[in-house]
Amino acid sequence: MIKSPEFVNLVCVVFGNDVNYRIKDVVDTLEYRFGKIDFISRPLDFSEFTSYYEEEMGKPLQSRILSFEILIHPSELADVKLITNQIEMDFSINGKRVFNIDAGYIYHSQFVLASTKSWGSRIYLKNGIYAEITLLFLNGHFRAWEMTYPNYRTPEYIEELEKIRTLYMEKKRDLKRS
Repeated sequence: MIKSPEFVNLVCVVFGNDVNYRIKDVVDTLEYRFGKIDFISRPLDFSEFTSYYEEEMGKPLQSRILSFEILIHPSELADVKLITNQIEMDFSINGKRVFNIDAGYIYHSQFVLASTKSWGSRIYLKNGIYAEITLLFLNGHFRAWEMTYPNYRTPEYIEELEKIRTLYMEKKRDLKRS
């Protein structure tokens, strides 16, 4: 028997130079598009993992992980990624992005990220967007795969994502009660 999937917790990981300075504008825009944000992580280092974005965004690069109060259907992920890509362009200066937004979601068993890049570990969703299970929740913690980006492998990122997972599990319990 085919069952409908459970709703998931939308997450956006915003990184860039001066992200702490620019976070207010990004938060306002993301809340306008996706609803109230119920969690913003502490600043997390991003520069130590790659220099790929430095020419475009400058350095040092930091990230913040944001969680949204309202749960979404997992099939919405591709649409969310297209919107976050447009937000990046709307805030760009002279054709250069000032931040990047990784759109994804947390489900009780996984952390999934959307991407515009095809790769062997990614599944095509629609409209040029792919999805990848970036972390698996196993034995009480998120676990990385061989293909997981280095920042999402660190205890700092995992700790923040596990906080969001705890919020998500509370939201699911509240939904069942109502």
